Amino acid sequence: MAEPQSPFLHSVAILSRGDAVARRDATPQNSRFVQVFEALAALGVEARPAIYDESFAEDIREQLLAVDGVLVWVNPIQDGRSRAGLDALLRDVAARGVWVSAHPDVILKMGTKEVLYHTRSMGWGSDTALYRTAEAMRAELPPRLATGSRVIKRNRGNGGQGVWKVERLATSPMIRVLDATKDSSEELTLDDFVRRCAEYFENGSVVDQPFQPRLGEGVVRCYMAGDRCAGFGHHKVKALIDAPAARSEAGPRLYSSNADPRFQRLRRLMEDEWTPQLTSLLNIARGDLPMIWDADFMLGPFLPDGTDSYVLGEINVSSVHPYPDEAPAEIAKRVADRLQRKL
Repeated sequence: MAEPQSPFLHSVAILSRGDAVARRDATPQNSRFVQVFEALAALGVEARPAIYDESFAEDIREQLLAVDGVLVWVNPIQDGRSRAGLDALLRDVAARGVWVSAHPDVILKMGTKEVLYHTRSMGWGSDTALYRTAEAMRAELPPRLATGSRVIKRNRGNGGQGVWKVERLATSPMIRVLDATKDSSEELTLDDFVRRCAEYFENGSVVDQPFQPRLGEGVVRCYMAGDRCAGFGHHKVKALIDAPAARSEAGPRLYSSNADPRFQRLRRLMEDEWTPQLTSLLNIARGDLPMIWDADFMLGPFLPDGTDSYVLGEINVSSVHPYPDEAPAEIAKRVADRLQRKL
């Protein structure tokens, strides 16, 4: 008697970080990605939870080699641990034919702060500098501060780690710095600040952008599934905001679909202009774009017709969550299409 045929055409692992207990108890139903599991199943893709930790990495390797693809949700820095071991594992399984989203090489191209420097000539760009050494930062930051406040960002990080607003003081040789994870600023010497940033150069670089005066009006996050918009998020932020009144308006991110009328110009820019320019500049194949990524935009100067301009603040690729309710369906469509073209 023939065995019943599986209703699924393809299989993917949904990988996130956790301990041995989380791995043992993981199911699609108790996952924070349950909507993604359901959307994939509806399109004939079997999704399996894959909980990762360095202590059982070899078990994960075997699990990933048994599926067609893997969707990865792991922060670049989490609980003091980096993705170094995981990225090596993912490169290995990708070399053996498993489709990986986002591939570590794609993350290095578009998911680090250096993307702000490499795409500074695009419509979302600003007067961005890149420091590869502490000595370069010590020499080049002061003349830039003479033009206004700057924002210093370590190349890899999340949650505001390694992000600072820096401004020159009019009546003192000191500078004022505000850590994005803190509520109040402090004054110190440039040398002291550079020493604080020294660890950023141990395995990376530092990006320097002009501070955007309209930051207090909020940040728009455009969610992308491949090269298509999957929704938006908007929120007033506290990070790098000095004014108490503006800080008091900060609140949670509010999500909306890709049809939100407030952001249709941004959607057109992202889908029709900026994403194609990004892939061209960074030499990323369209099919290698992450299945879920987002771009954070600050409001720049008003354009001559009175509309908003947008300045890119960062691109998130490694672990985009949460996201708009409509995003899982868009993710599933792109995954199914990508797996169909792979096989």
